[in-house]
Amino acid sequence: MSCRLFSTIVLIWLFLGGGLSSVRAQSVARQWNEVLLEAVRLSFPDPPVHARNLFHVSVAMYDAWAAYDPVAVGYLHREEAVSADVQADRNEAISYAAFRVLAHRYTTVRHPNTSSIHARLAEGAFDRLIRELGYDPLVTTVAGNSPAAVGNRVAATVISWTSGDHSNEAWGYTDATYAEVNQPLDLASPGTIMADPNRWQPLEFVRAFSQTGQPLDFTIQEFVGSHWREVWPFALSRESVGDIYLDPGPPPRLGDSKGSQAYQDGNVEVIRYSSLLDPATAPVIDISPSARGNNTLGMNDGSGHEVNPVSGTPYAPNLVNEADFGRVVAEYWADGPESETPPGHWNVIANWVVDHPSFERRWRGTGPLVDELEWDVKMYFLVNAAVHDAAVACWSCKRKYDYVRPISSIRYLCQLGQSSDPAGPSYHPDGLPLVPDLIEVVTAESAGLGGKHANLGARAIGKIALRAWQGEPLFPEFQIGGVGWILGENWFPYQRSTFVTPAFAGYVSGHSTFSRAAAEILTALTGSEFFPGGLREHAVAVGDLEFEAGPSEPVVLQWATYYDAADQAGLSRLYGGIHVPADDGPGRVIGAACGLGVWDLATRYFDGSILGEVPQVQIISTQGGVRLEWRQRRGLFYRVEGGDPERGFTGMGNMMRAAEERASRDLPIGSSLQGFFRVRQSGNEW
Repeated sequence: MSCRLFSTIVLIWLFLGGGLSSVRAQSVARQWNEVLLEAVRLSFPDPPVHARNLFHVSVAMYDAWAAYDPVAVGYLHREEAVSADVQADRNEAISYAAFRVLAHRYTTVRHPNTSSIHARLAEGAFDRLIRELGYDPLVTTVAGNSPAAVGNRVAATVISWTSGDHSNEAWGYTDATYAEVNQPLDLASPGTIMADPNRWQPLEFVRAFSQTGQPLDFTIQEFVGSHWREVWPFALSRESVGDIYLDPGPPPRLGDSKGSQAYQDGNVEVIRYSSLLDPATAPVIDISPSARGNNTLGMNDGSGHEVNPVSGTPYAPNLVNEADFGRVVAEYWADGPESETPPGHWNVIANWVVDHPSFERRWRGTGPLVDELEWDVKMYFLVNAAVHDAAVACWSCKRKYDYVRPISSIRYLCQLGQSSDPAGPSYHPDGLPLVPDLIEVVTAESAGLGGKHANLGARAIGKIALRAWQGEPLFPEFQIGGVGWILGENWFPYQRSTFVTPAFAGYVSGHSTFSRAAAEILTALTGSEFFPGGLREHAVAVGDLEFEAGPSEPVVLQWATYYDAADQAGLSRLYGGIHVPADDGPGRVIGAACGLGVWDLATRYFDGSILGEVPQVQIISTQGGVRLEWRQRRGLFYRVEGGDPERGFTGMGNMMRAAEERASRDLPIGSSLQGFFRVRQSGNEW
């Protein structure tokens, strides 16, 4: 089924109210998460924006839940709600909080690349759900003690506070501070022209579509999320604004004495993956957990797991054609199943975990059973705080290093020539190394009748030929592109010709970062790195591929652990030609740090111990006055200039203005106010 046809079916299905009845017996948090994922599927595929929305809707649900809890502390909104029926009032407050934030976020105004019909359908789904839950969407009051008022207050706090988080939500998440150094790569022509082969190059299409099959009203890519390093995270911290979070250091660079070889080798590796995408010639491999996974963080060095720890028996072999495996994982992880984008994909995985018949909701896998609503609210808060921080950290790297994608680097290297034989034809020290039967120079003999490069013709003599995937077929429903000799200047990743590569820089991989961050959360939350039952499977039937016909035989993807699934998400981008290996490993490492940091901080809101943390206020000299910078030990960061605070917690402005007044009167520039203020133990005051 084509991507665009599937998108149309989804629209009709959602318009008719499909997909909601299956979760009616589940918690309201789960139901709002499901309708949020439906909205993501209908929207322009912008991973950092959707990670932000997933997190903020989760914040709204958690803060509404925490308002009725004597121990837990709200993240953005804090109040002590009074209730005679906590369960019923929580359901209602959560529903109003989620509904208001969703209705605010998923409109064409918020993201101009999302069509108006998609926005109307999403809004209709929100309205339909709140009514089916028995609540009136027209109740907008924020006054009084009703659960609707509590939910509306929570939503108002979330919307108000996050409006100033530097995402530029009000202007469609645009960024005027970034300018690419390379002119666009014209996909209608061979080769590429690059001012700097180490930097990102936008693509120019004849006609462009999003990953979800939506036709776009532009033909030249713009860097999506180039300003995301300035968006407020949850648990990340840095010394000062403008610094990069969790800096992995620079990627390999062409022309660098220490990096050229790694740059060339990384592109060779992507070409090698591309050469494996023909089921007629690819080898058979074992993709079971007994043979794959169990990697060192940031590596692909694992040899699998000896036994399933739940059953105590070895995992059975799972033999598949590698071309089928490579194509399946490239498509399965490309944008998440049914296009929730990678952050949403890990919400789908989290929901699968709790739906497993053997799964029990026990905190860290031990102790008493946890109420379903409490579990879901906290799970979404944790997972989506992790993917939000992963977006901020990952896009910080993407902006700083502005790294090239394989579609540009492979074509560029092939144009330079070969770097293996100084005495041979087409030599260039920065070209591609020659690899027999993979990367070769076309000669008069090889281009002649009966030669291995005969299909390339005499005009290809002296050019670099690659044995790689030959591109999207004309009729993908029943044809394959296959693998053969192509000119390197025409190399194409295993993607649709209307999409090719995401509209942002490569280093580091978003899939790797998002996935490892979420995997760390699910491991900590469930108390085990293993999926329920020690195994998760996803079956792909013959003919289910979208980019071309296939797989040739049924493929069942298998993962023993959350980490194995996350690692495969990163690996899939190499089969898909989206990333080089240097993008993948550091992304996993950054994702791990994001997930662990979120767990450490978020659980302090759950048990209330966050109230013991002391804010830090530093007085800094500015032009004509005093500026205060306030930060919690981790997480939230605020700045005040001239007594005009950025949006923050209720009561923050008064505290900061009082601090500034006293500081300007009593304390010298450079003084620290750490310990001068303490969080009050109740209400919203600071």
